[in-house]
Amino acid sequence: MKPAPFAYHRPTSLDEAIALLARYGSDGRILAGGQSLVPALNMRLATPTALIDINRVHGLDGITVEGDALVMGALARHDALEHSALVARHAPLIAQAMPHVGHRAIRARGTLGGSVALADPAAELPACLLALDAVIRVTGPEGAREVFAARFFRGIYATDLREGEIVTAVAVPVTGAGWHSRFDELARRHGDYALVGLAAHCRVDDGIVREARLAFCGVGSVPMRAARAEAALIGRSVEPERLDEPARALASDLDPPGDVHASSALRRHLAGVLLTRSLGAL
Repeated sequence: MKPAPFAYHRPTSLDEAIALLARYGSDGRILAGGQSLVPALNMRLATPTALIDINRVHGLDGITVEGDALVMGALARHDALEHSALVARHAPLIAQAMPHVGHRAIRARGTLGGSVALADPAAELPACLLALDAVIRVTGPEGAREVFAARFFRGIYATDLREGEIVTAVAVPVTGAGWHSRFDELARRHGDYALVGLAAHCRVDDGIVREARLAFCGVGSVPMRAARAEAALIGRSVEPERLDEPARALASDLDPPGDVHASSALRRHLAGVLLTRSLGAL
């Protein structure tokens, strides 16, 4: 299949890209890695008037440490995140999640900003950003602003992005002493979207959980924190025999949808399996 006709623009500055978005409004689409957009174009699920290719916009692909934050540019490829020493050191949760994203060819082109802006509720990165209390940096006609991940993801393919805005970077607090991370997911085949995924980020002191952040993907219209299970973990060790109460609490946290891939009951069961497996690995 072939896409519907569209105009193609390749700006070299962020200001130029924003001006083009203002010119086309909702009929313009940003092209970064294109791993989701291009198939949608070919199947004519998306028929924009113009594509605005931002791959030549300078300065959007860096990975740096700024003070106590790891800052990853919107054009940072999944492959770069997977193999970055800075990401491995300061946000190991993201480094662990990257091998689960599609296949190697997809990770070579797919971008951080593209995944964030698409907001697929089954994707790995949004759940990681929620667990890490990340901030999404965006720029538009009215200037730059920052949005916490907890407010950024609004629904299936829906975000807090306003018309004309572009995701430019993501900032996460550097992982401090005592914090441990684990990402895991269950899928029918490697590279498929996860039936359920879990981004776990916990502060453990002398084997006891002091703070817990459990963000699930694939269980709702947005990545979801399991607040009751988190509360049940506080003051407990992460030994498997001590996780019965958090697992029971998890059942009241999640009400996942059912579809042709898995029923709601199966997804809820798999979430409990991931909880025990991931916390045991901490």
